[in-house]
Amino acid sequence: MIEYLPILVTMVFAIGIAVLIVGASHILGHRISGKVKLAPYECGMPTIGPTKMKIRIRYYIVAMLFLIFDIEIMFLYPWAVMADSLGLFGFGEMLLFVLILLVGYVYVLKKGALEWE
Repeated sequence: MIEYLPILVTMVFAIGIAVLIVGASHILGHRISGKVKLAPYECGMPTIGPTKMKIRIRYYIVAMLFLIFDIEIMFLYPWAVMADSLGLFGFGEMLLFVLILLVGYVYVLKKGALEWE
């Protein structure tokens, strides 16, 4: 158990610093409340029309697909760094990974999930 003491000390120190900083900003912070200060701010222009509007589900689907493919592409960077030392086996594994990505991409295209109407 003694091996975990430095980790415990570091965690206590980090939590203490965080509590100290938040507490100091709460005590010493400058607060101004008012109607203008509490009003919603988006771009500096007065809003025209309803501020709450429904967003189509297609927007969220495209965003999720972007995140999925973006995160999967990030797996290519470590492989690119270690490509020489991985040899033919590493190349085959990455080829299989890219093939799976390609199959997923073709499936998404065939379903029409990336087309805007």
